Amino acid sequence: MEIITLPLGDIKPYKKNPRRNDAAVEYVANSIREFGFKNPIIIDGKNEIVAGHTRYKAAKRLGLKEVPCIRADDLTDEQIKAFRLADNKTAEFSAWDIDLLKDELDGLLDIDMGDFGFNLDIAPENTSREVDPSQYGDEEFKHQCPKCGFRYNDE
Repeated sequence: MEIITLPLGDIKPYKKNPRRNDAAVEYVANSIREFGFKNPIIIDGKNEIVAGHTRYKAAKRLGLKEVPCIRADDLTDEQIKAFRLADNKTAEFSAWDIDLLKDELDGLLDIDMGDFGFNLDIAPENTSREVDPSQYGDEEFKHQCPKCGFRYNDE
């Protein structure tokens, strides 16, 4: 696998991308600004995006001229189509371990994690903090952290 650098203008979004990612662009742009472009855009042999549409949009927002890419030239057209879907779908099966998340967030002093989409009013800041259930609206939740009151549905 080789990482190549391409002009952003040479990369083409996949027109039939079913994932709506505009809400994430700001956070990905903040991540690229803070940490650099650490996750390349995956493209096919015609420079069409296989995975990385949000990174592409974030790079455009930041005014980047070039971006790192990986060419998926070892996949068939059918595999590329399947990978486009699988790459996004698999992330939906993840959930946060609230206690470990709390420890990780507590250890960050100089970086505002709100810039990356963490709602710090919801994420537990300490184990004695009470959470107001009304801030979540009428949605039913399967789980609630016994220490901080954070409510969530993922298992």
